[in-house]
Amino acid sequence: MAKNQVKGYYEEAYPPFPSKATLHWRKNPFWQFYRFIVLNIKMIRIVAGGHS
Repeated sequence: MAKNQVKGYYEEAYPPFPSKATLHWRKNPFWQFYRFIVLNIKMIRIVAGGHS
């Protein structure tokens, strides 16, 4: 009786690594603050639209 061999995952199964540019923007506090403001404006518009 042959033993079952465990096959490794294909490379496509692993998540991609972020590029240097992506890591730069994720760590940039000015960009994070800008995205925070944009997200909050979007939420305010949704909430305010639901109350009128």
